[in-house]
Amino acid sequence: MFGCIAAGRLVQTNLQQVDVNKYVLELAEAQSVNHLVVFLLGNVPFEPGYAATVHLLWQNKDWQLLGGLSNDKPSAIFRISSSKSADGMVQDQTATLGISIEPVASVEQQLDTLKSGLVKATPLQQKVSMTEVGRMASRVIDNLFNYVTSFAVQELPMDAVVLGQVAERSYLPIKVFQTWYDNLSRKLANDPNYLSSDKTA
Repeated sequence: MFGCIAAGRLVQTNLQQVDVNKYVLELAEAQSVNHLVVFLLGNVPFEPGYAATVHLLWQNKDWQLLGGLSNDKPSAIFRISSSKSADGMVQDQTATLGISIEPVASVEQQLDTLKSGLVKATPLQQKVSMTEVGRMASRVIDNLFNYVTSFAVQELPMDAVVLGQVAERSYLPIKVFQTWYDNLSRKLANDPNYLSSDKTA
């Protein structure tokens, strides 16, 4: 009834029926799979009023809802990500694909939950991220300005090349920027929260 293609592999149709309306398929070396295509074979459609949810189970994880299938949408492509160990290395593991045939209303409700979760999370994450970036950028600029302006000079050395100025007849040596960068890098290495406080260079 169902088929599955892991990108770069042959078609798999050997799903095992584990309940009246539930099917599973093991995906060997799942850590190397980026996309899954799940589809109806076409020989047996869903009964009227029924559709299916598609899930993925990683080792030592809970079932993850990927999406759904129906007679109106008999195939779907899912992007998946493998689990990583604490050191960031991808673990060699087997995952389980699960398909559950349920009433259309139940399937739609689950898919709505999945969609609403994605829609609500994105703007909130972006808002928080932009707020944090703006605050940090402001602190870096303030830190830079306060530091380099203390080195402004009124008169240039002989043969100096003017690249910019802080105020009328005030100039900055380029070396000051490198010194500021080195100092700030050292302070952040010693205290990662340095810019989160009201400290200045």
